[in-house]
Amino acid sequence: MPKTPPIILTPSLLSSDFSRIGEELAALEQAGLQWVHWDVMDGAFVPNITFGPPVIKACRKSCGLFFDVHLMIEQPDRYLAEFVDAGANLLCVHAEACVHLERTVSEITRLGAKAGVALNPHTPLDMVEYLLPQLDMVLIMTVNPGFGGQKFIPFTRQKIQRLRAMIQEVGAETFIQVDGGVSPENIRELADLGANVFVSGSAFFGFPPYAARLETFMRAVREE
Repeated sequence: MPKTPPIILTPSLLSSDFSRIGEELAALEQAGLQWVHWDVMDGAFVPNITFGPPVIKACRKSCGLFFDVHLMIEQPDRYLAEFVDAGANLLCVHAEACVHLERTVSEITRLGAKAGVALNPHTPLDMVEYLLPQLDMVLIMTVNPGFGGQKFIPFTRQKIQRLRAMIQEVGAETFIQVDGGVSPENIRELADLGANVFVSGSAFFGFPPYAARLETFMRAVREE
């Protein structure tokens, strides 16, 4: 039987103070976080530009957090090795951006990183159905990618629930990550639907201190 997946909160640096990213990472680590989410945008796949491998590499030197790197970029195969070399622990590519998705996933694994695939709100789950045994994580976008602070799209609840059933059907241990509009108010519902990794940007960084905010999220998941 598949193991019960852990509940993981991964704050999105998109909502952090870019002028002091190193300090933000240190504060997250000190507060008890284990993961951090890097939203990598290229201005092509999404209408915004953020971090690249040099920034991640510079931060990796002094940070022990698990680097969850979300590649919102066209033709991600061109940069997989660079991001792994920079210190990414997990690379999540968009199904919509990959011509040969299985090849991309296999290459991420070959490079030594965990492999994830992200699906935009409108993208059907059958894009990853046959890949589930190879995937460490599937990211369900619950907003359209490109900007922080957006509202949760209601129909994505059904995708989360169906994906969890698909994972159980094949006996995989694939994590389900949710990105977009996650807050203490809805994290319990999303966990009940089957998600276990939660990206939170403005709803996390906007409410320091970080240790207390982490506890608020975790308490919300535990509450009956």
